[in-house]
Amino acid sequence: MSANLQNWAGHHTFSTARVHRPQTVEQLQALVSQSSKLKVLGSRHSFNDIADATGDLVSLDDLEPTFLVDRERHTVTVNGSITYGQLCQQLHADGYAIHNMASLPHITVAGAISTATHGSGDHNGNLATAVAALELVKANGDLVLLAREQNREEFEGAVVGLGAVGAITKVTLDIAPAFVMQQEVYEDLPVAQVEAHFDEITSSAYSVSLFTDWQKERVNQLWLKRHLTNGAALAVAPTLFEAIHAPAPRHPVTALPAAPCTEQMGVVGPWHERLPHFRVDHTPASGDELQTEYFVPRQHAVEAMRAVIRILSSQGPIESLLWISEVRTVAADSLWMSPSYQRDSVGIHFSWRKNWAVVQKLLPTIEEAFAPFQARPHWGKLFTMSPVHLQSLYPKLPEFRELLHAYDPQGKFRNPYVDKYIFGTEV
Repeated sequence: MSANLQNWAGHHTFSTARVHRPQTVEQLQALVSQSSKLKVLGSRHSFNDIADATGDLVSLDDLEPTFLVDRERHTVTVNGSITYGQLCQQLHADGYAIHNMASLPHITVAGAISTATHGSGDHNGNLATAVAALELVKANGDLVLLAREQNREEFEGAVVGLGAVGAITKVTLDIAPAFVMQQEVYEDLPVAQVEAHFDEITSSAYSVSLFTDWQKERVNQLWLKRHLTNGAALAVAPTLFEAIHAPAPRHPVTALPAAPCTEQMGVVGPWHERLPHFRVDHTPASGDELQTEYFVPRQHAVEAMRAVIRILSSQGPIESLLWISEVRTVAADSLWMSPSYQRDSVGIHFSWRKNWAVVQKLLPTIEEAFAPFQARPHWGKLFTMSPVHLQSLYPKLPEFRELLHAYDPQGKFRNPYVDKYIFGTEV
């Protein structure tokens, strides 16, 4: 692997280019037991150093593929390194679905659940909430299975494990019968309507996204993904909360072509071709961006959005700073290190232009405005809050530290990111 191994966005260079590719779980166990420091690589779609390593990097892409549907338990067991695009195509062919998907189907299952990556929907938990069991290699090389039904306490601590619990070899996910959906995009949703009808808007479809540049007292686009129980298309209303149905397919950044996006205009299609924003057979973007996201309790969503409008209105031409923001809802869960732990949440996401010097100066202002709401940052995206403040946001952090000590006493899977944000004392 090249000495300049980088993340997807190309702004972070990994500290080592030594990448191992075991072909069997036994080879992985031997590698883990012999290594002093290592980290498992996924799709590298992280925007900070959470997946970096000072010792060995490990790719699990060469392990023998696993795809096992249990029709009695309504689960599927797959390799952790499988991407959602690969998983969902196979799953749909077998007549099944998972409850939600992220914007991109190109990311790996293990990486997504380890960072609590999410889709949208008032009643949809993040992707990690579909996990029923994990098989992983501990620091001593032992292969262990953690299941929701048998090991609930450890399981709820390990699922969103930040890559620090062990090397995930297999994941068992809850599945449901396949379904069909339709997707519609509306434009120019007044902020006044969002403030007056936030709950109605976000509950108006199975999955809802608001795309905004925070300008002109309007939300640029409202994306609705509707679950069709009988397979028949629903009528597309010409307006919704004063927003107007887009006359043609749209990219979240209106100036960009819509070809990479999943089909819109109310056309009926399978769940895995509507739930993501971007098609699996297209490159969604060039990677020319930096991403930040904060999760606030649902009841503070409108107030937090208004705070962003105030902050960005003083930043000059927004086009030079921001590609677009997305606002999504995520249901509460019981996973210790999930940003939606024990609270229904709203994710406020920013796709910045690739200028870290500018973004780094702006994020503390946003984080200060979000502090009264106890906003939790996305583990795989950029933030500047102190470790002490971040740690205060997670009631089960002491138990998570104990879990890491139990599974990895010498800190083999820890890296500077985990040392800083989970064990650090910097104020």
